[in-house]
Amino acid sequence: MSTAAAPGGSPVRVVQVGAGGMGRAWLRTVAAEPDAELVGLVDLDVDVARTALADAGIEGVLVGANVTEVAAAAGADAVIDVTVPAAHLTVNTEALAAGLPVLCEKPAAPTVADALRQAAAAEMHGRLLMISQSRRYYAALDALRAEVAGLGAVGTVVTEFYKAPRFGGFREEMDHVLLVDMAIHAFDAARSVIGAEPVSVYCDEHNPSWSWYRGAANAHAVFTFSGGERYVYTGSWCAPGLETSWNGSWRVSAERGSATWDGAGRVAVETATGLREREIAGAPKEEIAASLAEFLACLRAGDEPTGAARRNVHSLAMVEAAVISAETGRSVMLDEVFETALARAVDTEPDASVRAILQQWTTLGGVPESTPHPIER
Repeated sequence: MSTAAAPGGSPVRVVQVGAGGMGRAWLRTVAAEPDAELVGLVDLDVDVARTALADAGIEGVLVGANVTEVAAAAGADAVIDVTVPAAHLTVNTEALAAGLPVLCEKPAAPTVADALRQAAAAEMHGRLLMISQSRRYYAALDALRAEVAGLGAVGTVVTEFYKAPRFGGFREEMDHVLLVDMAIHAFDAARSVIGAEPVSVYCDEHNPSWSWYRGAANAHAVFTFSGGERYVYTGSWCAPGLETSWNGSWRVSAERGSATWDGAGRVAVETATGLREREIAGAPKEEIAASLAEFLACLRAGDEPTGAARRNVHSLAMVEAAVISAETGRSVMLDEVFETALARAVDTEPDASVRAILQQWTTLGGVPESTPHPIER
């Protein structure tokens, strides 16, 4: 029998896939969430999974290397995918085919084509696939959005992002490191602040002489949105001194005034009536904890979250379009990126039913909203 779990009902039983560094953060988050119960942990290296559970002080959890087998044995209601992006397509489609909704770490996939295949699989199986864009979930960002809504038409939104992390490892060898590994957070948040979708971008990249990254650590992108709004992203991952927060520093110029957000806990607004500054305390749940809470709430109600896979495709397409622009030196239309990705998705998708859904989509804006089914008990 298919029913929606009541808000005061038993916790949603989840299997987590991935026990690495980010996986450990998710283990702590799930353990702290009263509306979720961790019943399984999957990793290709089961010893890594067992060690992660032991270090977190979590007991009584089934461990294995296969998501379908562990989920079935544990009686899971849902899956949390914290694997590397290249594994998301395999893990997510396997879980969806087993009838399980999925909360997946960003990005949905390394390419828009594979993100589209996952969104179509979610629609075909009638199960929710939500991408965890965790930096949407801040009380201060909510406050900024609320203030911008009262300022009339938006002209320009600017994000300045300047940090100097020395990660070591794979990031320092990546191509387009800032755009591919970090900028999607700001791009996704910009969509929510503007309340519209991007249509084109011009992007320039460069790598300062002192950079410790092989690929370009600096990026400067100008997006045009559907209402004529401009979104300007300028940033660096090798900018020591006067660093911004991890969310960057934001400014919105609108019809009836301007608003700023320092990326932390301060929002300021100036209109004809004067200047107002707001110090905002963090909400009880932010970042991945808030993302998990939205996922669980939508499972119970059968609602679509802000990070539903078909919506999140726009944010990933912004990254892909910016990369193409930086490589070619020309302005890139988002629909151009979508059309190329859709053709690739259709060509590479082996499931005829999923392929048929993909063939119904013609533009990025035409990817339909899904209606996720409530979890089954």
